[in-house]
Amino acid sequence: MNHPSPSVPRLGVNYTPTRGWFHHWLDFDDASGMDSLRRDLDSLAALGLDHIRAFALWPVFQPNRTLIRGRAVEQLGQLVDAAAERGLDVAVDALQGHLSSFDFVPSWLHSWHRRNMFTDPDVVDAEARYLETLAASLADRPNFLGMTLGNEVNQFSDKPHPDPDVCTYEQAGQWLERLLTACERAAPGRVHTHSEYDAVWFQDGHPFTPAHASRLGRMTTIHSWVFNGAAQRHGRTGTGTVHLAEYLIELSRAWATDPHRPVWLQEVGAPAPLIPAEHAAEFTEATLAAALTCQDLYGITWWCSHDVSRSLADFPELEYGLGLLTAERALKPGGRVVADLAARLKSDPPPPAAPRRTALVLDAGAEDTAPLRSVCAPGGTYFEAWMRLAAQGVRATAVLAGRAQDPGHLAARGITDLIHPQDVG
Repeated sequence: MNHPSPSVPRLGVNYTPTRGWFHHWLDFDDASGMDSLRRDLDSLAALGLDHIRAFALWPVFQPNRTLIRGRAVEQLGQLVDAAAERGLDVAVDALQGHLSSFDFVPSWLHSWHRRNMFTDPDVVDAEARYLETLAASLADRPNFLGMTLGNEVNQFSDKPHPDPDVCTYEQAGQWLERLLTACERAAPGRVHTHSEYDAVWFQDGHPFTPAHASRLGRMTTIHSWVFNGAAQRHGRTGTGTVHLAEYLIELSRAWATDPHRPVWLQEVGAPAPLIPAEHAAEFTEATLAAALTCQDLYGITWWCSHDVSRSLADFPELEYGLGLLTAERALKPGGRVVADLAARLKSDPPPPAAPRRTALVLDAGAEDTAPLRSVCAPGGTYFEAWMRLAAQGVRATAVLAGRAQDPGHLAARGITDLIHPQDVG
């Protein structure tokens, strides 16, 4: 089924509850907890956003391999219904999995019960049942966008994770296809996706590959974080920093088989101290403006809605201040930038982004596995050449070397000019 991008990209936020962070699921039935949830959603609707991304904590929802808690599933439905009352659509992530440096893995997967989440047949069956249960419970709700399998679950598969669930490229693809099929079976036609952190684009030998990201699921999802070396090399206002999200969107197109595959900028944020708080609004405005020049952009979902409360311990320092609003729901400068953009998108919608005529040719090795993809990382020859073009005002896309001589492929994407990294001055 084809899912074209909307005429105007969607604009939303990754929802981080102010009361208890994602541990709010443990107190969901508490009256003050529901009141806090509603006030959180009111504060997001007031920004003019059209959707949120919500996260189920996997051990809370499926504490035993054969037990999916019915009450937790009902509570997820209540969250989606509360969002609908405020005009907000909801995308749901299931396998959490990994959030803000913490791993949330059910007890039946580690220590005495150690199993591989990607390859153990019983575990994969249980994951499929869980995803299918959540998707089926939401399928009839008009404001349910679809499932994302989990948040950056690829980090469990390889270094630098301290205890990885090792798998091969083939096994990663089989896992993704099995779970995406379960979501589609339960809620046909919705936007079912998977998400990875940027090892998928940058880390040689990583089992989750650009081909997986750009071909499986209804659309490609991008998680753009400038602490990956971009801001360290290019500085707070450098081209390689404020154009990182745009770059990743265009990089993903090199592997896509659909020339108009939608791309969802599913996570992007302004992490301190690389982006100091007093400069967050400037970074937010520049990053969003660059991303909106990309064709077939489905939407942008900022990380995150509200700051993490300082009453909660042991988060990396940068995680506490990423919200558009404070933990007390006060609007921050970056939140004002997003709210202003939401208003402009509604009152004066921009014309659809034009195709990018210039493409930088990428050789990352074999197309399916991209064994040389580290050239795409900050400091890599491809990354730095693309950013030099951007600094010169050239809005380039990416094309694989093996497709650069295919006139049909180039024509389908509107590409008329090819540049090689070694030719970029």
